[in-house]
Amino acid sequence: MAARNPEGRMRLVEHFAEFRRRLIYIAAGLLVGAIGAWFFADYVFELLQRPLAELSDRGITAQMNFGVVTGAFDMRLRVSFFIALIVTAPWWIYQIWAFVAPGLNRTEKRYVWLFLGLGAPLFLIGAALGLAILPHAVTILMGMIPDGGSGITDARQYFTFAMRLILAFGIAFLFPLVMIGLNLAGVVRGKTLLKGWRWAIVLIFTFGAIANPLPDAWSMLVLGAAMTLMYFATVGIALLVDRRRDKRREKMLAT
Repeated sequence: MAARNPEGRMRLVEHFAEFRRRLIYIAAGLLVGAIGAWFFADYVFELLQRPLAELSDRGITAQMNFGVVTGAFDMRLRVSFFIALIVTAPWWIYQIWAFVAPGLNRTEKRYVWLFLGLGAPLFLIGAALGLAILPHAVTILMGMIPDGGSGITDARQYFTFAMRLILAFGIAFLFPLVMIGLNLAGVVRGKTLLKGWRWAIVLIFTFGAIANPLPDAWSMLVLGAAMTLMYFATVGIALLVDRRRDKRREKMLAT
């Protein structure tokens, strides 16, 4: 940990050094996770391509094509890092919180551990929701193939699409933790978040439209509605944190 001055604050250079150190830890964790995930990539391959197999069972031509010699190796590598990103979620979420934690007092650090315990489950719940929506997405998109057409899709594009959908939902569910982190760090207050609820909803559904690769509105609405509920729940928590912080500050000034 970088040295701090008596007030417990870090200089700008030390912030950059700490940020770089946490990035290195995250990268190292992902690398180790990807090495282990390499041996389980076949199971994830099967899971992600299951929607295509279900379409084939219904008489709809849906196959993947590896267009280049290195295509299978490239996709196995991508899927390995995809698995690692999900499996090591507790590790890289902890590193993010550890970067924020030095600027917090003892009471606020208790919140860090509380929300750290919620971070990985939230990410996994969001990823699971994205995985549940994947068959629906494939059915909609492949259903647009005109009569006489063949649903042979490039494997790289398909897996990129599937992984992007799952990660979009997973990252979206971390949205409350980002807000709480900013509130605990004193960057934004709960009242400010509450006043900006209209802009927040616009940004939430804009994110849902961009991050969600599906053309239908339902999946965007599901993601947007979930993020909106989490937003207002987070605002309530931020207001409670601010109230306790203000009371503590008033006591200090009174003494």
